[in-house]
Amino acid sequence: MRELLDYLRSRQQDLVDLTSEMVKCESPSGDAAALARMAEFVADRVAGMAKTHRLRGGHLLCEFQLPGKGQKGRILGLGHIDTVWPVGTLQRMPLRIEDGRLWGPGVLDMKAGIAIFICAMQALRELELPVRRKVALLLNADEETGSATSREITEREALRSSAVLVMEPGTGLDGKLKTARKGVGGYRLTVRGKAAHAGVDFAAGASAILELARQIDRVAGFTDISRGTTVNPGVISGGTRSNVVAEEARAEIDIRVARLADATKIDRRFRTLRPFDKRCTVSVEGGLNRPPMERSGNIVQLFRTARKVGAEIGLNLEESMTGGGSDGNFTAALGVPTLDGLGAVGEGAHASHESILVDRLPDRAALVAGIVQEL
Repeated sequence: MRELLDYLRSRQQDLVDLTSEMVKCESPSGDAAALARMAEFVADRVAGMAKTHRLRGGHLLCEFQLPGKGQKGRILGLGHIDTVWPVGTLQRMPLRIEDGRLWGPGVLDMKAGIAIFICAMQALRELELPVRRKVALLLNADEETGSATSREITEREALRSSAVLVMEPGTGLDGKLKTARKGVGGYRLTVRGKAAHAGVDFAAGASAILELARQIDRVAGFTDISRGTTVNPGVISGGTRSNVVAEEARAEIDIRVARLADATKIDRRFRTLRPFDKRCTVSVEGGLNRPPMERSGNIVQLFRTARKVGAEIGLNLEESMTGGGSDGNFTAALGVPTLDGLGAVGEGAHASHESILVDRLPDRAALVAGIVQEL
C-alpha cells in the first residue's frame, strides 16, 4: 500500500490539475448543456483506461480496465457531476490555491471526489497492481435535486455489484468516513379556508394561515432528537392581502430520520392530520425521498477493510454519521455493502468558502485504490 501512496504523492499536481479542470467546467443541476460538457470531459479523461456509456438523463458509467486475471464480481464507485452552483459562479468565487487549499464552487462536493477515483484507478494501472474484481464508476447528473432520473440506474448498477464506494466528501477536516446517513424526505401541507373581508365580515372567514400555523406547531412536535428524527417547516406562504382572511396557505417541510421504521411512523402521522377549524381542509403531499443508510453489519465490515488499508498508509480512519443524504442511501437500503465519504477532505460544501485540503488528495486516492485492491 505504501507503493500506492508514494506514487500518488508524486502525482499530487496531477490530482490538483484534474480537480481544477473539473471545477472550471461548471455543471449546475438542471443545465443539460453544462452537464453534458462535464460528462464529456470525464469521458475524454478516462479514454484508454475505461469504456464509457452515456445513459438516459445525462448520466455516465465508466467501466475501468484494470490489471488482474479472472476478475469476479464488481466494485461500483458512485458520484455525481452536478453541483448547486449556477454557471458564472467562478466570477465571484474564483478557482484558487491559497493556505494549502484549493478553493472553488463544487470543488468539495464533489469534483475532487471524481478526480480522486480516476487517479486511484490510474495508479493501479500504471503500477500494474492486480485487482480481484471489475471496477466501474457511475456519475449521475441530478443528485443535488433528488436523483429523480438516476435513482433507478443507481439501484440497478448497485445490485450488480458486491460493494459500493461513494465519493462524497469525508466528514470534517479529519475526513471521517460515513457509515450511516439519515433518510431524507419532504412534505407539503396545503390548507384551504374561506376568504372574507377582515373588517366588514371577519367572522364569516376561516383563515388558512391561522390553521396552517396550528398545523405547523403540531408537526414540529413530531421531532424526536433522541431518535435522530427532525421535522423542519422551512418555507411557508399564503394569503393575498392583510385585509383579507386568507383562503389558502402552504408549508414545505423537511424531515430526517435515522431509521426506516421512523419514516413510516412519521408518514402515518402526516397522513392523519385533521383541521382544527372544521371549515378548513388540510391536504398532504410528499414522503421519503432517500431511505436512511443504516449502519449494518456489511457496512461495518467494509469500514474495517478501509481502516486496515488506511493503517497501512499511515491513516487512522474514523467513522461518522451525518444528517445529509447521498446516493449511497439508495444502495445501502438494498443491502449492498456501501461505504460513503471517501472523497476529498475539506469544508464549505454549498457555501462560499468551499475548499479542499490539497495535501490530502494523494492519501485519499491511495485509500480508494487500496480498498479496491483489498476487495
